[in-house]
Amino acid sequence: MIDNDVNLPVKKFVKGFVFAFNGIRAMLRERNFLVELGMLLVTILLGIYFKIDRQDWINIFSVSGLVLGLEVINTSIERLCNLYSMEENAHIKTIKDISAGAVLIACVFAAIVGILIFLPYLLNQ
Repeated sequence: MIDNDVNLPVKKFVKGFVFAFNGIRAMLRERNFLVELGMLLVTILLGIYFKIDRQDWINIFSVSGLVLGLEVINTSIERLCNLYSMEENAHIKTIKDISAGAVLIACVFAAIVGILIFLPYLLNQ
């Protein structure tokens, strides 16, 4: 039977968002993700306090989105590896280390961006 529902593409589109929000909800149980969200909150509060300019906000949200997005990918990779095997496996360890390394690189650069933005404000206090 052919489905003549003209709203089907819209329903599929909306369903995709539901799945994505379910994924975000699942990440809210992950310690590292929560720590990174906490750092973002502190950064937002500092930005409001110091009245940083638009470009600084763009930089902060860009690096923060990168860090959070990579944390989601890292968690997904770790869970996929765990589905494959929970036993000690050198290849899986390397895969997990590489994905964690990607998050660490983004965090280091986010910290550098934060220092470059906020240090002048802190030194002028």
